[in-house]
Amino acid sequence: MTPMEQSNCQTDNGNVLDELLKASRILADDTYQVPPQIMWVDNSTIATLGNFSASTGKAKSRKTFNVSAIVAASLGNKQVLKYRACLPEGKRKILYIDTEQSRYHCHVVMQRILRLAGVPQDVNTANLVFYGLREYHPTMRLQLIEHALQKETGCGLVVIDGIRDLMLDINDPSESVSIINKLMQWSSIYNLHIHCVLHLNKSDDNVRGHIGTELNNKAETVLVIAKSQTLANASEVKPLSLRDREFEPFAFKIDEEGMPVDIYDYEFGKKDGKASKMTIGDITEEQHEKALEVAFQDKVVSGYEHMLTALSKGYGEIGFARGRTTLSKLLTYLLTNKKVVKLASNEYCLPKNYPSLPLIDEDT
Repeated sequence: MTPMEQSNCQTDNGNVLDELLKASRILADDTYQVPPQIMWVDNSTIATLGNFSASTGKAKSRKTFNVSAIVAASLGNKQVLKYRACLPEGKRKILYIDTEQSRYHCHVVMQRILRLAGVPQDVNTANLVFYGLREYHPTMRLQLIEHALQKETGCGLVVIDGIRDLMLDINDPSESVSIINKLMQWSSIYNLHIHCVLHLNKSDDNVRGHIGTELNNKAETVLVIAKSQTLANASEVKPLSLRDREFEPFAFKIDEEGMPVDIYDYEFGKKDGKASKMTIGDITEEQHEKALEVAFQDKVVSGYEHMLTALSKGYGEIGFARGRTTLSKLLTYLLTNKKVVKLASNEYCLPKNYPSLPLIDEDT
């Protein structure tokens, strides 16, 4: 290249850089819209357009079940588990990328999402586009995702399950930075939210590899899904990092039909290596109502011992299975707080069911 050609090339490059800087400058008199919020847990925002998030967990922690609930909530613009979603008009399409499962298992996941969303399972919906990229090289997977984003207009949510398969070396810093830059670029250019799935280390609770470190530093939200140590077939969901205020952890289980469902009375935390027990004071009003409905079944319960048996059955349904001494204390609490009333005939009932019967003012 001649000196003249080098000079012209530098000038052209300088002009390009000037244009990029001009487009990137933030001015005091500019106005910007708050990124649209599209998903919440309770009152905590966990996803906005133009950002990305992640679900992490060890093998068999049911990460994909958790992601299925996220996608179903977004597809139906409804609440599934604790996830409440609302994708705006023009951004209702969801792109789901699976990098490791067979086509059969991808189809199982898609069917689960459709069922959770309340959408017919035997009819293709334009708002859920599902790709299985298991057989491709990481470089080709990246190219295919980028092409899908260009092709599938109107996407509000993109799921990449799992992001580790977009790279050759999970601990390579340059590869990790490149992948994270892609997520930032895609979410910004296409004004959508990207949710990724990545494993935790087997030996500890750290997100795997250098890519995990980068995700943790740059993501809007990082969720941790862990198998319950106290309840079979259950998983816990906790916030690892969150730009908004943290939500209270919750738990779900897989029901007989293979669907994730809430566990409202789940006990979190451990003491001395054992799960901490729920106390009477920990029971919510909703749980009391549920337990007492099971205990009474709109009937009168005759006798003290029968009442304890009924309470054992009812409160066992909400996870408060206790012995006779605690159940006696529970009955005293229920009578004192007028949740249960005692009739003159040594019978017990719910106030709403028998408001006009004569009562006896006793504690037990």
